[in-house]
Amino acid sequence: MMFYVKWVFILVFWGLIGSVLHYTLPQVDIVRITDTYEKRETPGANSIFWSRGGAGTGEDAGGRDVFFIQSRKVNDRVMIYRNEDTGWGWPPYFKFDTSNLQAEAADLRSTAADPQYAAIRHYGWRIEFFSVFPNAVSIWPVDGPDASKPLPWVNGIILAVLGFFGIAIWRRWRRFKEARIDPKLEELQDSWEATEDAVAEKRSRLRRWWAMRTYR
Repeated sequence: MMFYVKWVFILVFWGLIGSVLHYTLPQVDIVRITDTYEKRETPGANSIFWSRGGAGTGEDAGGRDVFFIQSRKVNDRVMIYRNEDTGWGWPPYFKFDTSNLQAEAADLRSTAADPQYAAIRHYGWRIEFFSVFPNAVSIWPVDGPDASKPLPWVNGIILAVLGFFGIAIWRRWRRFKEARIDPKLEELQDSWEATEDAVAEKRSRLRRWWAMRTYR
């Protein structure tokens, strides 16, 4: 039973780590921007997926205006991005140029008859059921739908650093376990075995005593 509990815990742990990384690390989409607009939003149960308003502005219990960018991917799938500052919060993109980015997106709008493609770097997920949108971080024009995406060197560096710290922590944990935890477990096991031996010896004596009384 403990074997299965251990592996369930391991899978859940790494699943959460992978989900956080997939949500947070930047991704690039090649799209055709069809429209840009501004909409009043009041985050509710999905507030964890929204930023805390523009940099330099306060919280507004009545909601706030959020920029959106409508687009179509190369496979003709509709994709909508929100355009919010991250400020000094999480994830640490330090984005403060929401208005400038919206102007750049508006300038790249095009129609299917005369398409202009753009690359949008973003983070986050699109979950329609919960009205969750990825957040656009930067936009630039590309030559066409087959334009190559930049190498994800930022993702590589972040994953390498996390891997380095993960290995370092794992090694320290192994050393700590071998030096402190394993000896204690061995002591407990030896103590338990000694207790079992003592109980078995007492039972054996009791059986011999009872046998002697029975044969008299």
